[in-house]
Amino acid sequence: MALTDAQLQELAEAKAVRSETRRPTVPALEAMLFEPLPVLDHGFIRVVDYMGDDNAVVQAARVSYGRGTRAANEDRGLIRYLMRHRHSTPFEMCEIKYHVKLPIFVARQWIRHRTANVNEYSARYSIMDREFYLPAPEQLAAQSSDNRQGRGAVLQGEEAARVLSLLRQDAMTNYDHYQEMLNADEAGNILDPSRQGLARELARMNLTLNAYTQWYWKTDLNNLLHFLSLRADSHAQYEIRVYAEAMLRSLEAWVPLVAEAFRDYRLGAVTLSAQMMDVLRRMLAGEAVAQEGSGLSKREWRELMAQLGRDA
Repeated sequence: MALTDAQLQELAEAKAVRSETRRPTVPALEAMLFEPLPVLDHGFIRVVDYMGDDNAVVQAARVSYGRGTRAANEDRGLIRYLMRHRHSTPFEMCEIKYHVKLPIFVARQWIRHRTANVNEYSARYSIMDREFYLPAPEQLAAQSSDNRQGRGAVLQGEEAARVLSLLRQDAMTNYDHYQEMLNADEAGNILDPSRQGLARELARMNLTLNAYTQWYWKTDLNNLLHFLSLRADSHAQYEIRVYAEAMLRSLEAWVPLVAEAFRDYRLGAVTLSAQMMDVLRRMLAGEAVAQEGSGLSKREWRELMAQLGRDA
């Protein structure tokens, strides 16, 4: 039986009441709870729960080597040490849960990170919304000529308009057929009582990958940092990178000391191989090193020169 408006209002008011807690809380993140951060055209990220803070990381690290509680002004140095030396367990003491609305093709890329608890909106039980991701004009790019998984020049003029039109038309047409097969409107109401309609679990196969889905995604801080190090990187696909950037905002509100160390030692840092370090030492010693005598492949050489801000 459906709840009345008065009952729904009563539930909403009950949820709004915050009881006192002895758990550590973070005011900056408390202010963000349940508030959607818009991403893409219809998507969002919102924090729905969390556990721990910067101090939880510090506390776990100090327990592990039995040195007890130290002065608060040493917390930053310890967190930076842990990040710099890639310690993981202290960061696993904190957890966060997100509600995410995202295109299906982004979700399929995201789910490759098998380090979280995920519960996704089920199209077996519910009817998917008529919402689709359509790229902004500046994101309509051709395939890169030298990167199999990257983008090249932005499409222009009639070609760009045609591509955008096809994306929109295909998504709308497929959704119309999805509804027709279900014999239901977007609210789930039967359109033709004389027809039974196709099962939802079968009809969903006709939806395009730019249709939006939703899920709850819960992970610990260590695995969140790993996700962000890959997906907030400039080389990540734009459509997942913007979600990672929104999550970075929540990270900075939640654990500012960890977020600072993460930006310095992971997100804004580079990793050099032993051979690259040898080349760098030779250059610092004044030697004119060329790719042919460096021991590096052409691709490794280009990457090293890019990291050093030099022409390959």
